[in-house]
Amino acid sequence: MTSKSSPRGWELLLAMAGALAAMAGTTAAFVTHEHAWRYLVAAGGFVQVIGWVRFGRRLKGGAR
Repeated sequence: MTSKSSPRGWELLLAMAGALAAMAGTTAAFVTHEHAWRYLVAAGGFVQVIGWVRFGRRLKGGAR
């Protein structure tokens, strides 16, 4: 295994925080039936994508 075999650092933090926010927003929207929670879901997805894109750039386009 190489040292870059799994995401670490800020990239992992962004990806996991985004996923957690999206799941929390999905749960809140389901429980409360309020459509305003979809903005939290969208923001969580956006943050998660940013984390994975930054991780991909660190690997120079996916080269492992």
